[in-house]
Amino acid sequence: MELNTKYMTRNDCYKAGRKINPKGIMVHSTATPGVMAADWFNRWNKSYQARETSRQVCVHAFLDDKEVWQYLPWNHRGWHAGGGANNTHIGFEICEPGGFSYGRGSTMVGYDIKKNEGYFRKAWQNAVDLCVVLCKEYGLNERDIICHSEGNKKGIASNHADVMHWFPKHGEDMDSFRAAVRKALNEINTPSNLSTGIKVGDVVAIKASVDKYYPGGANIPNWVKQDTYHKVTQVVSDGTPVVKGGKACVLLGKKVDKKSGKESAGIMSWINIGALTVITQSTKNEKATNKYYRVQVGAFSKKENAEEMIEKVKKAGFEGYIKHD
Repeated sequence: MELNTKYMTRNDCYKAGRKINPKGIMVHSTATPGVMAADWFNRWNKSYQARETSRQVCVHAFLDDKEVWQYLPWNHRGWHAGGGANNTHIGFEICEPGGFSYGRGSTMVGYDIKKNEGYFRKAWQNAVDLCVVLCKEYGLNERDIICHSEGNKKGIASNHADVMHWFPKHGEDMDSFRAAVRKALNEINTPSNLSTGIKVGDVVAIKASVDKYYPGGANIPNWVKQDTYHKVTQVVSDGTPVVKGGKACVLLGKKVDKKSGKESAGIMSWINIGALTVITQSTKNEKATNKYYRVQVGAFSKKENAEEMIEKVKKAGFEGYIKHD
């Protein structure tokens, strides 16, 4: 990904100078066939107040199949969502190839899927790479990424179809996009020779100086650190180390009383290995064989409500999943 920076200093959005603490990323597409990333500078580096343009709009970046152009500082409040996401999300636009037009609404007329597959894949990869850069810089992960149409369903963006009018034509959607970002983040943060140095069955203590399970994770209650040790129940998932907030983590299972050594039900939370001190090493390569009870935290008639709940559960440091009956 080639990143170029050239701020739109004449745009009224840039002049407003409002800052945000980015909490997410919003993916857009331009709905303007054939206009590439570098071309948007001259189109939007204009002032509505000075009557140089008829639009009050500005986005953080544009990208195409070759390069990315950043037009606003990442922590600058953009005018891209048409709703509350302007206050929380970095927004970027994926440029669409030429050779077709728009009919009614978001209908792509004359769009040749086979001809545009190569362009789409390169632009897709640049979008994934940009999201990885932003996630690393602001402590985000793939669950913090939405498109404009998803933002509308959440009530934080205007009624636009992007990018779900385009991605499915190439067999993709936002779930597969988020999966690609997650995979890229894991590849960067988890080299093949990474070892946690902690084994299943080790008894560990959480360092007194640590206040979060991992960067961007939930706060650790004092009793979790003061009263008990913890037994490690899992160090990998699907054969690879688990990375959260850019840090390799292990799963804490049973609690171990510091005085008596008695074991009891555990907190079942993933935690950064740098937050731990090993008290007792396991003498064998244990496998977790304990049975656990699962707790249902809600039942929803709308998928988006279930997705919001699972995000809250995961940000609190717990694993979870959605089951459709």
